[in-house]
Order: sequence, then structure tokens, then C-alpha cells
Amino acid sequence: MAAALESGWQALTANFTEFQLATVFTFLIHEAAFFLSGLPSLLFERFGLFAKYKIQKKSNTSAYQNRCVLRLILYHVCVNLPVVIFSYPAFKFMGLRSSLPLPHWTVVVSQILFYFVLEDFVFYWGHRALHTKWLYKHVHSVHHEYATPFGLTSEYAHPAEILFLGFATVVGPALTGPHLLTLWLWVVLRVLETVEAHSGYHFPWSPSNFLPLYGGSDFHDYHHRVLYTKSGNYSSTFVYMDWLFGTDKDYRKVKAMEEKEGNKDM
Repeated sequence: MAAALESGWQALTANFTEFQLATVFTFLIHEAAFFLSGLPSLLFERFGLFAKYKIQKKSNTSAYQNRCVLRLILYHVCVNLPVVIFSYPAFKFMGLRSSLPLPHWTVVVSQILFYFVLEDFVFYWGHRALHTKWLYKHVHSVHHEYATPFGLTSEYAHPAEILFLGFATVVGPALTGPHLLTLWLWVVLRVLETVEAHSGYHFPWSPSNFLPLYGGSDFHDYHHRVLYTKSGNYSSTFVYMDWLFGTDKDYRKVKAMEEKEGNKDM
């Protein structure tokens, strides 16, 4: 397995420059992960599939969904791609490499875990700042145009927010200078997490049912459907920051009430 992976990687690096791999390929990997994981919840909502697992009863119109997709393509090409290209020298300076040997799996796992923890910390404070009056009105309100989120709305945001909160995603890799393969894995995992959190569906197999402290779709959906000054639930992947600073209290109260009502009906 490891030999086959190294052989495939050698072929890849023999046919493309590191700049091409770190910029164009990174962008294409992000796009593939994002749209392939995000489109299902859009289709579920559009055709009324898995309705019993949908968190909110409301649904977006097809036109409103299409508006989101078209703007996402514009933002990704005009904002994300240039950022990836122009940030390459900084990542290279910090130690990004694409050469063999590939990193040991323990290095990959430890770095990915570090990225998740650091991203959660940075994202929490950045997201909480975006819910202050001026920043919400002029920047973050764009993301909250979709009070009933579906997977692709996870990256629907003002260009300034894309840069501002995007820093939380790249700060870990920027600090550690990982192998490009590790960076690609981090990008895919981060995309899958945020798409799931915005999916609008809570399934029996949703990660929050199995992973301790994982927020997931139910946790973040509450954030979208409540008035911005009272929403809380600012965390990205795991909920420990909201728990530490008490910004999930209203959500916990609502969940306790729902559980109590559910017990009454039994």
C-alpha cells in the first residue's frame, strides 16, 4: 500500500511542478470535495428526500439554491483561486514540500489533529467577532442570508469573510510546513466537516452521534435559525470553546426542552 502510494506520488511529481500541484491541484481537490459532498443535501432538499431527517421544516426554493451555487463559483474563481496561488511562496517559506519520502502516518495524524484543535480556537474567536453589530451587518450577514442552510452554503460568504475565517483553516499548515499530501488531506477533511455542519440534515449516521464534542449539523443549524445576537454556537468542528465560554447555553436549554417534550410523548 505504502509502496503503491509512493509510486503514484512519484509519477505525479514527475509530470507536474510543485507550484502546479500546490496551487491548481489544491484548488481542484477543494472544488471536487466541496461540490461532491455539498450537492446531495441540495438535491435532498429540492426533491423532498429524507424529509424526516431534515432539521428545519422550511426549504429553500430552487431559484435561491441556484443563486447560491452561481455566486459560489464566482467567489471560488475570483477569490479562493488567487489566494491559493499567491499564498504558495509563504507556504513554501514555512516548509511545505512535495518530495519523497511521504510522511509517516503518525506524523500525518498528529498534524491533522493539531490543525483541527488550532482551527477551532481561531475560528471561534473570529466567528464570534463577526457577530458583533458592525461586522455582522457589513460582512457576516451575507452568510446568514440562508437561515435554512444546505451543504453548499457552508462557503457562501462575503469575500472579506472568506479571507478572515479562511485564516483559521490555513494557520495550522502555515505554522508546521507539512507535506503537500497532508495539506490535501486536511483540505478534504475540513471541507467535509463544514459541509456536514451546514447540510441541514441530522441522520442516524451523522458524526455527532459518535464523536465526542463534535458539533455537526444540529449544533450549527441552530446558529443559523436564531437571531444573530442570540445564536451562540460559534465553534467550527468541536464544541469545547462554546462550552468553555458559555456561548451554547441557549442551545443546550432548547435541546433539554425538546428531550423533555419527547419523554412526555412516550
